[in-house]
Formats: sequence, structure tokens, C-alpha cells
Amino acid sequence: MTPQMPAWLDPSPWLDGRVATPADVERALTCDEPGPRELAALLSPAAHPFMEVMAQSARALTRRHFGRTISMYAPLYLANYCTNGCAYCGFASDRVQPRCRLELPEVEEELATLKEMGFEEVLLLTGERTSHAGFDYLLECVSLAAQRFHAVGVEVFPMTTREYALLAEAGCSGVTIYQETYDPRRYDRLHRWGPKKDYLDRLDAPARAMEAGMRTVGLGVLLGLSDPAFDAVCLLRHAAHLRRDHWKSGITLSFPRLRPQAGNFAATFPVDEAWLARLVFAVRIVLPDVPLLLSTRERPEFRDGMAGLGISKMSAGSRTSVGGYGVAEPATEGQFEVGDKRSVPDVCAMLRSRGLEPVFKNWDSVFRGGEACGHG
Repeated sequence: MTPQMPAWLDPSPWLDGRVATPADVERALTCDEPGPRELAALLSPAAHPFMEVMAQSARALTRRHFGRTISMYAPLYLANYCTNGCAYCGFASDRVQPRCRLELPEVEEELATLKEMGFEEVLLLTGERTSHAGFDYLLECVSLAAQRFHAVGVEVFPMTTREYALLAEAGCSGVTIYQETYDPRRYDRLHRWGPKKDYLDRLDAPARAMEAGMRTVGLGVLLGLSDPAFDAVCLLRHAAHLRRDHWKSGITLSFPRLRPQAGNFAATFPVDEAWLARLVFAVRIVLPDVPLLLSTRERPEFRDGMAGLGISKMSAGSRTSVGGYGVAEPATEGQFEVGDKRSVPDVCAMLRSRGLEPVFKNWDSVFRGGEACGHG
């Protein structure tokens, strides 16, 4: 049965049967408290002539709230076992590739490598919960990472509130969990089998993480799976819902686009760089104080141009395969194809050449146990 979208998430009032005009775009750009209606206008065809105005507004707002800094982080893939049948994912259970996980000594080696690269924030990733890489394994990995890094996040399977609380106690400061697409019909078709097929359970996971005391929760959609304007307005609605009900925790937003991966799934709703840039500008205008992330999925030239232009946080030197940092040729395929393969020093040099400062540490681990920060 196709899941039912909750009423608080429904974007229909701002998208159905309404064509934005240039006047709507102008009002959105000058609105004191922009919301879903303004975001929909800024993403409409009528906003195309306003791209430069949107870019300048996004730059000014980013600088006002984040200065000239770009926060840096690194992803670390712990395991690629998975029981899900996501049509678009290189780790899906029907993909033929070697499966493995990092044993704890190997995790320590990868963490040491990332530490040597200068990182103070690491994001730990796995596939779906399995007997090979379940909660207990993740908890041990978080504990190891928290001994070395000031900020430890996870991008893994949905968990219970109690499990999220245990992760927080072990030193986890953030949870990233993308809905992938908010369109319930598309979601049902794309998630062919496995626990991830439960749309509502995944939708509720960020709230459970916040209830458990996580400092930040990262949201996002995988652009290319569904109508991007629909998903963008839903993403804004989801973020607003969480900020209202769980105001002690912060939100971050990411904008991953579908990349080539094992299985060769093609984007049904292709999103080009121009539209992605407009999405970043629009979200920055509507949410001026929320960190916006851009990963190494994108081309170097695009990432260079977006740094500080809405984007306030970036990864660098990323590997999307298990054990990818410690060896020249990883034993497994990556989850997706990396677009920006530059080294960390090269990315940092680029940022400084643009008057931006890469920041590897912007808060202390001693604050993990205290009150969560605000939304910025």
C-alpha cells in the first residue's frame, strides 16, 4: 500500500495549479519571513531572469551568518552490506560487488588517516542494519571516532529513540538521514524491498534523533528521483516542522544529485547545475541561518563557484568505498562516482584564493554533553 503523506508535509497549497509571475519572485526576494510560497516562486521558471539577484542575496546572507568560513568534513564508509532494494543505489542488495566491513583496527587506521589529513569532523556511513554491521558495531565505531574527533556524525539506518540516545552518549553529535524523495508514490516504487521501504518510519527518524539529544540533524533529497520543486518545498516543510518542535537541536541541509553508480540507474527528473545553483540560492534566501552542504558528488568548477554563495560546509578528499582512505585501490566499489577528486590541500587552496577560510574545527567535544545549540 502506498504510504500517505502527513498533512503537515503536503506542499500542494504552494505548487498545485499556481503559476508564479515575475511579481511573485520580486515579492519573494523582499519578503521579511519567506516560506514555502516564496521558495516555490524562486524555483519557478519566472525566477530565471533573477538568478544574479538571487546569487548576490545568497552571498550576502551566507556572509552575514557564517562569515567567510567554510566548514570541512570527511565521510568514512564503514560497511557496504545492505538488505534494501533501492533502485538508485550502488550498495543495493541486488548489486554484484564485494561486500565487507571495516574491523575495529581498520576503523582506527582510517580515522588516523583522516586525522592526519586535518579533519576534526567525520561522518560515518553504512548500508541498512544487518548482522554484519548493526547497531552494536556502529556504537563501537562511534566511540572510537569520538576519541579522535571533535564532531562525529552518522549517516546510517533509522533507529529508535533509545538507540540514538546511546549513540549520543558515546559521542555522536549529529545524524544525517535523507528522505531521498518525499513523493510517497515515487518512494514506494524506488524502494523495492527492505526496511527502507517504510516511508513513514524514515520520515520520523530525524525527530527521534532530536528527541534523543542529537546536536544536529542533516536532511536532504536525492535530486533526480522526483520533481525537484516538489521535493524542495517538502524539504523546507520538514525542516520547519522539526525546528518548531525540536528547537534545541540544529538542522543542516544537503543537495546531492544522482550520480553514476552500480546498477546504472538514470535520473527520471534530471537536475542540471543551473537549477541546482538556483535551488541553493533559494534555500539560502528562505533559511538564511541554516548550514548548507555540498559534497564531492559535484564537479570541482561548480563547487568552487558555490562556496560561500549559499554553501557554508563542504567535504574534501572524499572516498565512497569501504576502506578507501588507507589503500590506493579499494577492494569495493564506491556508493557513487565522486566528481571532485582533488586533495584536501588543493580544495583549501582554492577556498583561500576566493577569500574564504576552510575551518576544520568550530566547536569543542566538551560541549557534546551540554545543551544543544541553536539553529545556526
